[in-house]
Amino acid sequence: MSQEESILQGLRLGPRQLEEVRALVADHPDWSRYRLSRQLATLWQWRGLNGQLKDMAARTLLLTLEKRGWIRLPERRWASPNRMRHKRMPSGEEPSVVPIAGPLAELLPLRLTELSDGGDPRRSSLFESLLHRHHYLSYRSPVGENLRYLVEDRQGRPVACALFGAAAWRCTARDRFLGWDPATQARQLSLLTNNTRFLVPAWVRVPQLASHVLGRLARRLSGDWQRKYAHPIHVVETFVERDRFEGTCYQAANWIRVGETRGRGRQGPDPRLRSTSIKDVYLLPLHPRFRECLLSPPTPPSPTHP
Repeated sequence: MSQEESILQGLRLGPRQLEEVRALVADHPDWSRYRLSRQLATLWQWRGLNGQLKDMAARTLLLTLEKRGWIRLPERRWASPNRMRHKRMPSGEEPSVVPIAGPLAELLPLRLTELSDGGDPRRSSLFESLLHRHHYLSYRSPVGENLRYLVEDRQGRPVACALFGAAAWRCTARDRFLGWDPATQARQLSLLTNNTRFLVPAWVRVPQLASHVLGRLARRLSGDWQRKYAHPIHVVETFVERDRFEGTCYQAANWIRVGETRGRGRQGPDPRLRSTSIKDVYLLPLHPRFRECLLSPPTPPSPTHP
């Protein structure tokens, strides 16, 4: 490894930290990857702003170090214990697909339900079924901090779904707009969220509905995040596949197009070559002084790096 520090998974990783990882792996050859990642996060007191141990981030770091040839992990013993990754989608009944059309006023007031754990099982199942069956990217339950919303009209009919999760690790257009250098980006990324799924089912054809829902969500998103995870959200991002969509609803809801991706999906075989579709990058600030908030050092309950 170069003697210079690298930033991986939001950590400043130098020779000393790498030696600590190597010693942990060498001293416990009988440990599973899961146990190693838990112990590494514990040793470094690697926690999120809500105080939860970031063992999944530690696991990703270990895999990255192995991919670069800097460590050798034990063989994988079993599938990930993360229940969300292998969760089966519900086999409940399909929602009614009777067309819903007409002016937005006929649907109001809308009900937006945030589906945190322990919420309404029927609505949670409906949310998952809608996204799994009708969103072009499908849906497998999210990992990490997230908020899920089901939107129903005044008759109780589902008319939209929205999922917000972890922000993209790197995005040149976004980071340039925010004024982030790599260290600030790594430190403050948890104050952003990504609108990873947004669905208005094909049988719902109501002008201005999508932008109206996005506006309603923007007004409550940071408060809901604060209540669930003990920290706010200052900016929302989304990535719109330009070959499929024009981003009209985001534009109508005052999201800002800040650029485009380079088509270098992180799973691509060569980071220098295009391996995925070009996407337009949209941002929505949720705080009037969002740049100031995103450039100021956070005050987490415990250190997030060694």
